[in-house]
Amino acid sequence: MTFCIPFSRIRNTDVALVGGKNASLGEMFNQLAPLGIQIPDGFAVTAEAYWYFIEQNGLKEKLAQTLAQLDTAHLENLSEVGQKCRELVALGKIPDAVAQQVRHSLNALGSSEELSFAVRSSATAEDLPTASFAGQHDSFLNMQGEEAVIAAVHRCYVSLFNDRAIKYRVDNGFEHMHVALSVGVQRMVRSDKGSAGVAFTLDPESGFDKVIYITSAWGLGENIVQGAVNPDEFYIFKPSVAQGKNALISRKLGAKENKMIYSRGTERPITNVETSPQERGVYSISNADVEMLGRWCYAIEQHYQMPMDIEWAKDGITGELFIVQARPETVHAQKQAINIKEYKLRAKAKPLCKGKAVGSAIASGRVCIVHSLADAGKIRQGDIIVADITNPDWNALLRKAICIVTNKGGRTSHASIVARELGIHAVVGTGDATHKLHDGQIVTVSCAEGDEGYVYDGQLEWEEKVIDFQQIPETCTEPMFILADPNRAFHLARYPNKGVGLLRMEFIISNSIRVHPMALVKFHELASFNDKKAIEAITAQYSDKKKYFIEKLSEAVAMVAAAFYPKDVIVRMSDFKSNEYAQLIGGKPFEPEEENPMLGFRGASRYYHERYREGFGLECEAMRIVRDEMGLTNVKLMIPFCRTIAEGKKVLETMQSYGLERGKNGLEVYVMAEIPSNVILAREFAEIFDGFSIGSNDLTQLTLGIDRDSAIINDLFDENNEAVRAMLASVIQAAKAAGRKIGLCGQAPSDYPAFAQFLVEQGIDSISFTPDALLKGIENISAAEQRQR
Repeated sequence: MTFCIPFSRIRNTDVALVGGKNASLGEMFNQLAPLGIQIPDGFAVTAEAYWYFIEQNGLKEKLAQTLAQLDTAHLENLSEVGQKCRELVALGKIPDAVAQQVRHSLNALGSSEELSFAVRSSATAEDLPTASFAGQHDSFLNMQGEEAVIAAVHRCYVSLFNDRAIKYRVDNGFEHMHVALSVGVQRMVRSDKGSAGVAFTLDPESGFDKVIYITSAWGLGENIVQGAVNPDEFYIFKPSVAQGKNALISRKLGAKENKMIYSRGTERPITNVETSPQERGVYSISNADVEMLGRWCYAIEQHYQMPMDIEWAKDGITGELFIVQARPETVHAQKQAINIKEYKLRAKAKPLCKGKAVGSAIASGRVCIVHSLADAGKIRQGDIIVADITNPDWNALLRKAICIVTNKGGRTSHASIVARELGIHAVVGTGDATHKLHDGQIVTVSCAEGDEGYVYDGQLEWEEKVIDFQQIPETCTEPMFILADPNRAFHLARYPNKGVGLLRMEFIISNSIRVHPMALVKFHELASFNDKKAIEAITAQYSDKKKYFIEKLSEAVAMVAAAFYPKDVIVRMSDFKSNEYAQLIGGKPFEPEEENPMLGFRGASRYYHERYREGFGLECEAMRIVRDEMGLTNVKLMIPFCRTIAEGKKVLETMQSYGLERGKNGLEVYVMAEIPSNVILAREFAEIFDGFSIGSNDLTQLTLGIDRDSAIINDLFDENNEAVRAMLASVIQAAKAAGRKIGLCGQAPSDYPAFAQFLVEQGIDSISFTPDALLKGIENISAAEQRQR
């Protein structure tokens, strides 16, 4: 009888023999090794060995009789039935024939007392595209010596009857006595001295499938799987992988509070220790390693032809990377986004705590703080479960929750995965939720505000709206987005759209970077001790302070460009006024004091001026990296507030000196049409720029001579004014005559159907809307186009 099979003889078709996990490892070991993907060697203890164990110990009928007593409707006796099953299996003995083959297979791997092995359960109904079984059965790390490995195999058999595993089989319609357990025995990667993590070949939050999401932390990967740490996060863009470009488009530093390492000379083979401040302050994996993992994950997904959930490890002794597990992703792979539910808080409040948002819903309910299974009795249906972390043993009690809040964990933690599977939302990695909240407290948990999730005191009011994408009409005039927050890009890309007509760079600078670019260029010359101290704290990882600005800006823009790829993403170069620039850290020494900043040192005039030219150079370098190195050539650039033709030429010359040459690598440069001179000389502007975007707010105020910030005369501000309409009609016709694209960015086409009608009649190419106005804007465009037919 065949009780052990080396990975080298296993294929993905052997699920019935070795379970899903082992079948996948064997498949990769054989089929993907030629691509350079490294899989630690090992073997599978077969399902046949499990059935032989059951037979030799006379367990089949006893287990079947015990499981027949299970209350499958309410599972009220689950704990009792599970305990009896586990006791029966634990009293069994691994047959000598099985133990002998395990010893032989270990020796074939070069077994010695110094070598460590991971011993992992692999059920024969596991890792299917519709049911992952992830976390249902037990794994054992750092097993040394033959007897320890054999004992771990026995404990894996016992775990087939964990309460959570029994419940999972009931929920998914698997017959208990038809599911066998194979066990994978694999050489341990010394990630206890390196790092490890989890990767998904799609965004686990939105399901966006053009990226690979990678998490990483110091030590063994179990901490990330359990959600015991807030890991580093990375996004890899798949089309850039395919093109051989720099595919790393985003990085976020995690706290990485602990690391799991080997424990020598104790009863416990692994232990958790606190990381040092130095370890918390740097990334746990290099950019080059992230890029390599991205290529490997992409190849694995291409091989399996489905989204994958992958675990990886880096050996801290040899520096080598390994893939240690790969299974189908089971949450988003089965979903088809034909409609979504939108949530919006009616009023803002100060949050009690915040963390990473999982899901996009809002819920209000009673806090129930859970420390262990002993707290199960106090949980009511509809509670908000608050915990340090969650674990697979809690799956039954988590089903009562309306949402989950944890101190620790990231988007690949157990709490996050369970929340997605249950269709509820979660806020993970808050750091302090169990201290800030208390039992019985009524709170509102919102994940509807982008990347971060918030917990508010009391029951707040919110709106819910179901959007059926199939009901949204197609239009000839292209509906595009006005965006400021890159963290919402993956979510918004699912909406009907033709790309991004305006990505506001200044919002990225003020929200993510926060430092004046010239303060980074001239960092060592800054006179203010407080400014230098603040900048040093923000840019601690960067000896070259300019690199901080370039990396943060390029990654933020890349996230949006990736989300909408290959559709156009038009990035407007920074358009702060001098008083707004001065509010950035270190900004005051570099900005003039102006009576009317709205009409002063802003837009194009800054870019070639000695006061800001080097700062503009940082903006240009970031955009060059996005387009040329990352391969996101769908990014177009736009120059705001360009007063004259000569000024436009100076800006283009300045951009070229910083590596952004119009026409090179398909680069298109647009100009904002927001000054009367842009309209009057539209034909001349069209000769040096590739397109126009009408800024209706500035064009209205400069046409009517109104300060749009004035409270006294703001009632005169009206985009529908005949003079403004004449300007709009003129610039649209001039752009069309010159063969240039022209769009408009503004609120009016969604607020006023007549204004949308006017733009459509003029033949405008696109209209860009803020996310909350997009659907209403499409409705108005569609109605206008219907009237024209």
